[in-house]
Amino acid sequence: MEKDKPWALLSEEGVKQAFLEKLADIMEPHFQIITSREFLQNPLLHGPKIQAMFVWSCCPAAEHLLLNLLPSLKVVANGGAGIDHLDVPFITSRGVKVTNTPGVVSDATADIAMGLLLASARRIVEGHQIAVDAKTTYLAQNLMGVDVTGSTLGIIGMGQIGYKIAKRSRGFDMKILYHNRNRRSIEDEQAVEATFCESLGDLLRRADFVMLAVNLTPNTTGLIGHRELSLMKPTATLVNISRGLLVDQDALVKALQSGMIRAAALDVTHPEPLPRDHPLLGLPNVLITPHVGMNTCATVRGIVQKMVENALAAVNGLPIPNEVKFE
Repeated sequence: MEKDKPWALLSEEGVKQAFLEKLADIMEPHFQIITSREFLQNPLLHGPKIQAMFVWSCCPAAEHLLLNLLPSLKVVANGGAGIDHLDVPFITSRGVKVTNTPGVVSDATADIAMGLLLASARRIVEGHQIAVDAKTTYLAQNLMGVDVTGSTLGIIGMGQIGYKIAKRSRGFDMKILYHNRNRRSIEDEQAVEATFCESLGDLLRRADFVMLAVNLTPNTTGLIGHRELSLMKPTATLVNISRGLLVDQDALVKALQSGMIRAAALDVTHPEPLPRDHPLLGLPNVLITPHVGMNTCATVRGIVQKMVENALAAVNGLPIPNEVKFE
C-alpha cells in the first residue's frame, strides 16, 4: 500500500528531473519520495514522516539545521563511495545510520581514469578542436603527444578503483608502481605486475603518469603540493579522479605554467565548477571533465539500487550492506 511505504527525502538540486523520472522505477516501489522543494513548503508537517534521506551530488546537504527537522530519520544513504561531504560523527551521534555505495562505481571510475590519461597523453581534445575548426584547411602533423605503451604509471591509492586502473593499464604494457597505506598481497601485486613504493617520493620521481585514486581524509587533503610536484618528472602528467582537495591547485597552476610537469588531467577540482576566471581553465596543458567518473547509465542505476537496499535495511532494522561507521 502507498501509505505504508516509508518516506524518503531527495533533492532535485543534485538530480535533474529527467534523471529522477528514469530512476523512479527503482525508488518508488519501496519509498514515498518527497523532494526538497516539496519538503520546504511545509517542513513541520513533512519532517516527522521522513525516515530516509537520499544524498546525490552532495544534495541535500545533511546539515544540522535540516537534520533537526527530521526527528524520525533513520538513515542518510549516499550515492557514491566518497563521504567526505558528510559529518558522519554528528549524523551517527543522532542514532542515524550512514551508508554509501562502494564497488558499484569502481569500473566506471577506472574507465574514466584511463580515458583522461589517454586523452591527455595523445592530446585528443586539442586534435578534435583542430579537426572541427571552421578555419582548418590543412592538417599539420605537429600535434605531438607522448607514449602510453611502455610508460610507467604510479597509482596513489590501491583500493578497488586503483586496482582496476592497474588491471586496465596492463593492456598498454605499462610498468605499474603504487603507493598505499597498506601493501596489497603478493598475489594481488603479481596479478597486475605492480611494484609497491613505500615512499611517495620514490613513486613520484619514477612515474610518467601519476594517478590519484585515494579517498579524501584529513591526512590526504593537500597530498600533492609544491614539494610533491617538484619531485615529478618534467615530462610527467598528473591525473586526478578522486577529489579536488587532494591537490594544492595554486601549486599545480605554477607547476604547469613553469613546465615543472608536462600536464594535468582532472575529473575533479575544488570547488566544482571552478570560478570561470580560474587560471586552470586557461592553461593549454590541462584537461578537465566535470566530475563524471561514475556517470554511465548502468552504473547510476546500480548506485541507486544499492542506495535503496541500504536505506530499506536501515529503516527495517536489518543488517545494512554498506554502513559507514565513524572510526
